[in-house]
Amino acid sequence: MSGIIFYTNPQSRGQTVRWMLEELGEPYETVLLDYGTTMKSAGYLAINPMGKVPAIRHGRHIVTESAAICAYLADAFPQAGLAPAPSDRAAYYRWLFFAAGPVESAMLDHFRKIVPEGEQKLMAGYGSWEDVLNALEIAVADTEWIAGDRFSAADVYAGSAIDWPAKFGMIQPTPKMAAYLERLRARPAYGRAKAIDAELIAAAKAAADG
Repeated sequence: MSGIIFYTNPQSRGQTVRWMLEELGEPYETVLLDYGTTMKSAGYLAINPMGKVPAIRHGRHIVTESAAICAYLADAFPQAGLAPAPSDRAAYYRWLFFAAGPVESAMLDHFRKIVPEGEQKLMAGYGSWEDVLNALEIAVADTEWIAGDRFSAADVYAGSAIDWPAKFGMIQPTPKMAAYLERLRARPAYGRAKAIDAELIAAAKAAADG
């Protein structure tokens, strides 16, 4: 199967997928897209009809949605060791999809200062922002990594769901969350990925400034 093509914008959730790709250690080609222009082009809409990034093409396979991309890559490249054995994936699936569902919904509402009440709170599915933070605390409290003793794709995705709001002051990490974030940020692949996107962001800003 041919290599990986990675469609992204450095100021997007593509940062999570780049981290996953760096953890993978496989060669990949980056295609940069701009909001409102190339991201909405006919060529890219054929890849992702939502006109959003990130997305990957791996041979004949196209995958969108960051959590799905992380899970797909972990399975497609088992030699990287980024997914537990199929018989040991309960916590892996639990926290990977918790981050993709309740955490994502709660974080967006919290950022927009939307606080569901009454019947809307029941319909929201995540309860409250505090409920979500408490669950994340439980997720990282008793093991080194979110799915056990080994780092996995669930740490890339769910870890990003903690890392990003912590950097922007949306949450104040508890001591156990802070220790978990320290372990994540110490990973060489995390550092490489952030450096690549920071350089791309700086280059785009310099070009815009003329």
